Amino acid sequence: MSVLPFDIVHSLDIAMFAAACVMLMSGYPVAFTLAGVALVFALFGHLAGAPITLAALPSRIFGQMTNEVLVAVPLFIFMGVVLERSRVAEDLLESMGRLFGRMNGGLALAVTLVGALLAASTGIVGATVVTMGLMSLPTMLRNGYSPSLACGGIAAAGTLGQIIPPSIVLVILGDQLASAYQKAQMEMGNFAPDTVSVGDLFAGALLPGLMLVSLYIAWQMTVALVSPKSAPAMIADDDEEAVDLDLLGSLMPPVVLIIAVLGSILAGIATPTEAAGVGAAGALLLAGNRLTEGASRAVMLAFASLVGLLVLTTFVDLRPMREEIPTGDFVGIVVAIILSALFAGSFALVLLRLMRSGMLGDVSRQGARITSMVFAIVIGASFFSLVFRDLGGEELVKSALSGLPGGTLGAVIAVMVVMFVLGFFLDFLEIVFVVVPLVAPVLLKMEMPDGELMSPVWLAVMMAVNLQTSFLTPPFGFALFYLRGVAPDTVRTSAIYKGIIPYVLLQMGALALIWFLPQIATWLPKVIYG
Repeated sequence: MSVLPFDIVHSLDIAMFAAACVMLMSGYPVAFTLAGVALVFALFGHLAGAPITLAALPSRIFGQMTNEVLVAVPLFIFMGVVLERSRVAEDLLESMGRLFGRMNGGLALAVTLVGALLAASTGIVGATVVTMGLMSLPTMLRNGYSPSLACGGIAAAGTLGQIIPPSIVLVILGDQLASAYQKAQMEMGNFAPDTVSVGDLFAGALLPGLMLVSLYIAWQMTVALVSPKSAPAMIADDDEEAVDLDLLGSLMPPVVLIIAVLGSILAGIATPTEAAGVGAAGALLLAGNRLTEGASRAVMLAFASLVGLLVLTTFVDLRPMREEIPTGDFVGIVVAIILSALFAGSFALVLLRLMRSGMLGDVSRQGARITSMVFAIVIGASFFSLVFRDLGGEELVKSALSGLPGGTLGAVIAVMVVMFVLGFFLDFLEIVFVVVPLVAPVLLKMEMPDGELMSPVWLAVMMAVNLQTSFLTPPFGFALFYLRGVAPDTVRTSAIYKGIIPYVLLQMGALALIWFLPQIATWLPKVIYG
C-alpha cells in the first residue's frame, strides 16, 4: 500500500532529474551526486509504491565493467596523458608557427592545424587548450595579433578533440548508442537487430571534424585578408631548411601514431580497444625517445619489430593451432615469435628508462585518476538511469518527444537544445551517460524526412558537434575557463568571449549542414563498412 499519494509517482521522475541538475550545478562530485539522488528517489518511489528494481543494479554494473568497448577508454586516456607529457604539442606549435607564421594569419592557421593533430592524438580538451594557451597565446600577442582572434582560435582548436576521432566522447557515445539502437529495433519488432560500433562513429565523425577544421581556417584567412593588422605575419626565418626539417621531425611521430590507431580501426584490422592498446604502446615509445637519453635504439628496434609483425600478419597465416602447418607458415610463425621477443625486450627497456625518469609513475597516476572518475560516473549514471526508468521517466521522455510539433525535426531540435543548455553547466560525460540513454531509443525509432529511420551514426555526430559547441559557448564554456586560467592578465575575459562567437556560429552552421546533408556523416561508414 502506498504511503504517498499515487499521483506523486508521476512527478517523481521530473523532480529527480531537476534535483540532479541542481546538485551538479552546485559543484558536488558527479558520480556521488547521480548515485545519491538515485538512492533518495528510489526510497521515495518505494514509499509511493513504484516498482523499484534495485536488484538489477549489480548485474548492470558488472556488465559495464566487463564491456570490451569501454576498455578503450582508459587506454585512450593513458595515450593522451603520455603525449601531453612528451611535449609533442610544444614542438608542433613551434615548427608550425615558424612555417606558416610568415603569412598574415599564419599563426592562427598553425594553431588550428596543431589542434586538429592533437585532437586525433590525445582527445583531451582541457590539456589541449591549456597547452596551446601557454605556448601560442603569448607568441601571438607578442606578434601583434588581436587578443580576441588569438583566444578564439586557441579555444576552438582545443575542442576539436570532441569530434575528431579517436575521441573519448565517440567511444562512450558508441557504447551508449549501441545499446539504445538495439533496444529501439527490438521495440519495433526486429529481434535480430543491426549493431552500431565505435568504428562506425569514428568513420562518421571524420569528415565533419575535417569540415570544422576547414571552416575555422577559412574564417581565420578571411579575417587576415580583410584586417591584416589583427593577424600580422611573423618575422621571416632565414634558415628555411632547418624549419622544414624541424617540422618533419615534429610532425611525423604523431601522424604515424594517428595512422596506426585510426587507420587500423577504419581498415578493420583492429577493434577500437586493440587500436587503443597500440596507441598507448606507441605513445610510450614516443615519450621514451623524446624524454630519455639512450632509448632511441630500443625505440627503433621496437618499432621495426612491430612493423615486421604487422607485415607478417598481412601475408602469413600465423595461427599455430592447426593440424597441418605449411613450411612457409611455420617459418613465419618462428619469425613472429622472434619479433615478439625483440619487441617485448626493447619495450621493457623503454619502460625501465621512463620509470627511472619518474615520468611513468606520474603519467600512470594521472591516467588512473581520470579513468577512476570516468568509471565512477558510469556506475553513478547507471544507478540514476535505472531508478529514473522505474519511476516512469522513459515513458515521460517518449511521450514528450513524440508529442512535439514538427515530428522528427522538433524532437531532434528539442534534444539538441537541452544538451546544449546542459553543456553550459555539465561535462560531456554527465550529459552522455544521463541524457543519451533516455532520448536515443525514442529518437532512433523516428523517421527522417527521406522516409528512412534515423541513423545512429548521424545522431552521434550531431550530438558530438553539439557538445563541442557547448564547450565554447559563453559564459560557462569549459574551454573558456581553461583558457582564462592560463591567459595573461592583459587579456580581458570579454576578449575571450568576443573571439569565440564566430566559432560558435560556424559550429551551429556545421550542425545545420549535417542536418540537411546527413551524407556528411553517413557516407564514409557506408563506403568502409558497407
